[in-house]
Amino acid sequence: MRVTPSGGALGAFVTDIDLSETPSEQLRQALRAAWHEHLVLVFPDQPLNEAAFLAFAKTIGEPGRYPFVTGLADFPDIIEVKKLEHEKNNFGGIWHSDTLYLDEPPMASMLVAREIPPVGGDTEFANMYSAWEQLPPELQQIIEHLTVVNRSDLADVSKTRSDRLADPGQPTRQAYRSEHPAVRTHPETGRKALYVNIAHTSHFVGMTEAESRPILEAIFEHQIQPQFVWRLTWKPGMLTLWDNRCLLHNPINDYDGHRRLMHRITLAGDRPY
Repeated sequence: MRVTPSGGALGAFVTDIDLSETPSEQLRQALRAAWHEHLVLVFPDQPLNEAAFLAFAKTIGEPGRYPFVTGLADFPDIIEVKKLEHEKNNFGGIWHSDTLYLDEPPMASMLVAREIPPVGGDTEFANMYSAWEQLPPELQQIIEHLTVVNRSDLADVSKTRSDRLADPGQPTRQAYRSEHPAVRTHPETGRKALYVNIAHTSHFVGMTEAESRPILEAIFEHQIQPQFVWRLTWKPGMLTLWDNRCLLHNPINDYDGHRRLMHRITLAGDRPY
C-alpha cells in the first residue's frame, strides 16, 4: 500500500491496494492510521461491485441508513446519488457534515464513482481541525463550551443535495433536530474540531437565532477559507472515504445536462462530545 498526500490541507491517494480483497489486520490498521492523518482517503481505480463495496465498508465501520432515502433493493445500505441529463434543477452545493441533525451522526461517508460527467462534479473538503486551531482566540473562548442546535428543516437554500433526494411520494417526512457541541473532540484522535455547518446549524443553546447569527456567520466564513480546503476531481471507479467528525464537504453541482451517478455508504457514529 502506498499513501501519497494530496499536497493540500487534507486528503491522500492510496494506491497499490486491491479493495476487493479482505485486508489483513495489519493493513486495516495502516489504513485507519492514514485516514486519521489525512481525513480523506482516495482510492483510484477501484470499480467495486455493490457486494465488494459493502464488504470493504464493513472493514471500516458499521453501515448506517440515511433517514430520507431508500437504498438499493438488494443492498439497502447503499444509496444512489444521481443527477440525470434531463434534470433541470441545479441543486447547488453547500458546505456540510452529513446529517449533523441526528443524535448520533455518521462517523464517515464513502462514495464510489459509477458515472462521471465530462466536466464538473468535483467535491471540496475542508479541514475542521485546522479551522478550529486557527480560529481567533477570542472566538475560541466564546464557543468552546457552547452547544448548538442542528436541524434537517432549515430554509431550502440550506438543503444539501442528499436532503433533496427523498423518495417521491413520501408522506411529509420527519424533521430531525439535534444538540451537539460547537467544538467536538474526535473519539479516536483526541483532537478538537469545529462542528457546525451552514446547512444544518440553527443557533446556540441559550441564545436566539438572531443572537447566534453574527457568531455563526463569522465561523461559517472562517471555516471554508482556502487554506483549509482541498478539491477532488472524480474519475470513474474512484472510491473515497472521509471523516465526518472533523471535516466539511461541498459537492459542486456545475454539470447541468450531464449524468452523474455515485453509490454511497454512511458508517454509523456515536454521540459527539
